[in-house]
Amino acid sequence: MTEINLYPSLRWIFFISRRFANVDRSGHSAITSKLASLGICFGVMTLIVVMSVMNGFQMSFIDAIMEISSCHLRISDLRAEQIQPFEAYCRENPYIRAVNPFYEAQSLIAGNESHQAAAVIRAVLPDICSTDRGFAHEMKIVRGSFDLSEADSIVIGEGLAAVLGVHTGSLINLFALSGGSDVELLSEDRVFRVTGIFHTGYSEINSGYAFINLDAGKKYFGRDVSLLYGLKLYDSADDTVVSHTIALRFPGIKTESWRSYNRSFFSALRIEKNMMMMLIFLIFLVVCINIFNGMRRLVYERRAEISILSALGGRNRLIQAIFIFRGLLIGAYGAVPGLAFGLLLSVQMERIFTFVYEGLYYVQYFFSMLFFPENAAYIRENAMYLLYAKIPARIFPQEVLIITVAGIFAALIASWLASRNILKMTVAEVLRDE
Repeated sequence: MTEINLYPSLRWIFFISRRFANVDRSGHSAITSKLASLGICFGVMTLIVVMSVMNGFQMSFIDAIMEISSCHLRISDLRAEQIQPFEAYCRENPYIRAVNPFYEAQSLIAGNESHQAAAVIRAVLPDICSTDRGFAHEMKIVRGSFDLSEADSIVIGEGLAAVLGVHTGSLINLFALSGGSDVELLSEDRVFRVTGIFHTGYSEINSGYAFINLDAGKKYFGRDVSLLYGLKLYDSADDTVVSHTIALRFPGIKTESWRSYNRSFFSALRIEKNMMMMLIFLIFLVVCINIFNGMRRLVYERRAEISILSALGGRNRLIQAIFIFRGLLIGAYGAVPGLAFGLLLSVQMERIFTFVYEGLYYVQYFFSMLFFPENAAYIRENAMYLLYAKIPARIFPQEVLIITVAGIFAALIASWLASRNILKMTVAEVLRDE
């Protein structure tokens, strides 16, 4: 087989492709190419924006769960003599950024005017906000402060406070409480004063969590309640390594990773994200069909030139590469602007949702005044758009890279499939048809 010199071959492919592009600048093929590039641009832009917004929603849930509820690793069944060495080991471990001891129990809380609600009561150290930056970041205090210095102080979620009808300074009672065998199931003596009300990115935590002092938890949860530890890692992917090393160093303890603790929730988020990507990738499929049909037409229209190039010694693979190069340009001309527009829209999502929030109100008000003036006074803004505006889009570089490469690759595949017939054409056939 004759070897192909790469650099002269690339120059030849680029030269012929540019000549074809100059000839087709105002023809039907040029319009088809521009529409194909526009489709890829729209697909890449849409996919980047949708995935960034979805990442923002999902990560607001995940961050709240990781930092407040589940942690990256939960440690239980520690013996009394293992507690001090374990805490020292966690402080020295380079993978671990925070370690929080806590007790946990279920409770039926009684609030004002006989309002009641079920919640998870977690007893933590009073200085957890200063020792755990991730917890403090997700624990947004909307009223009062995260003050657990007193034995009877409690901090509750915003949704839980609304159900109980309480505010800062109100008294609530942990009427029913799960715990050890020495704990009364029902009691009216477990009275706490609300010192703070918090809000997180996950509504289940807002409506179902409350925090008390660690010493108060030890007192009210009973002697049999087990002390748990929540470990926060610098990288959540290191949970397997850290769990394995802890199990080897402290035999008999139980470790539970965030992967298993929230398996059903994270699986649902992953399925939702994958389905959204599949639906939007259909845009690329439609564009591929458009490029395929346009490139087949271009190959047919250029059959005379192809036969001449073949007669002059052009190899079939190199001639096919001319059209594949055209497909590469179509994909690049669409994917690169789509990447730029997608990133620009993603970082401006707050302004976009705010604009939609105000714009829809004025549009509805205008048409109401035009056709139904008596109903104009009842037009209200849709506060849901303001909620969306408060959730920042999360841009993951690896996802953006995959989407951009997929847009270019789609054009390459379509061009390759359309130009395969070049290898079946002969000079004699083309000249006879001409």
